[in-house]
Amino acid sequence: MNTRGLAYIALLSWIAFLVAILGCGEKKPIDIGFMAGLTGRVADLGVPGRNAALLAVEQCNAAGGIHGRPVHLMVRDDGQDAATAKKMVSELIDRKVEVIVGPMTSSMAVATIDQANASSTLMVSPTVTTTALSDRDDNFVRVLDDTSAYARKSASYQIEALGHRKAVAIYDLCNKEYTESWFQEFQKNYEALGGSFLRTRTYDSSADNVFTGMVGELLSAKPDMILIIASAVDAARICQQVRKIDTTVSIATSEWAATERFIELAGSASEKVCMAQFLNRNDTSARYQSFCQAYLERYGHTPGFAGVAAYDATRVVLEALARRQRGKSLKETIIAIGEFQGLQQRIPIDHFGDAQRATYLAEVRDGQYWTLE
Repeated sequence: MNTRGLAYIALLSWIAFLVAILGCGEKKPIDIGFMAGLTGRVADLGVPGRNAALLAVEQCNAAGGIHGRPVHLMVRDDGQDAATAKKMVSELIDRKVEVIVGPMTSSMAVATIDQANASSTLMVSPTVTTTALSDRDDNFVRVLDDTSAYARKSASYQIEALGHRKAVAIYDLCNKEYTESWFQEFQKNYEALGGSFLRTRTYDSSADNVFTGMVGELLSAKPDMILIIASAVDAARICQQVRKIDTTVSIATSEWAATERFIELAGSASEKVCMAQFLNRNDTSARYQSFCQAYLERYGHTPGFAGVAAYDATRVVLEALARRQRGKSLKETIIAIGEFQGLQQRIPIDHFGDAQRATYLAEVRDGQYWTLE
């Protein structure tokens, strides 16, 4: 062989050596998506959700990642707008993201589920609870019960524990996939137990609303309780109007309002407001307290229910990625695993991707949420 041939072989050998060395270096990251409303009226869900998801990913990477590969979270803001949410999902699908943690509101999930179903991308939602996505074989998994669990618990408490048999309600149509589902489930259970609805009003939070007239009309019916199904921002404003007119009528909200932002904005009008939710804020377990401390040190504020749910959802995704067998989809893996350890309780997930969790009643006392049972 001539000198040129030897030089060519030497060059190929050197290239192969470099490839081998580089291959032993940092492995390609695993990209997962995160989508929520990070701005606007629902940011009190989206921001803690994003923060908790990032914390879960950071902890995973600190422990070596997934089979030695680091995880990268690609964050998108849906702005609680259907068109924006569809654009963000398209971006993540185009980036070949296999899974999106999110969305965090039911309306955004319903708006984008067809995109997920038309692709191989799975959505794993922390906080979407609409019954419109229950019992469906689709590219959607969640880590909470649907609205029926919370509405049923709340209706039972109002009737059986408090004796409130005359109700009025107000709810936001901007997230109607959630609010209408919640109201219908509450009404069904409330009336089955002997209660009745005197009046119901709806509004659209995408427009400017002055709640004085709506609240006055509802309270003129002389109800025992008023049910508010709205975001924390709107629920706080409605509660303030209620207390200007009536200081004694009972107020109940759906779990959507039960963020720390609600108490901050409503002030004294939040006192004795009750709601059913999955989060036991009195939990003293080491797992939950360790998470809360790590979150507080990292971000300077408490995670709330949105942070807990997003951490659980992200951990479900990370565990499924780590345990997946060759040839299996991520949803198939999640369903095969069947049950995951959450921060406060184990989370069974059925063959449709729907979850079951214990539900608690909470009440605001002295400016803090307090679990009643």
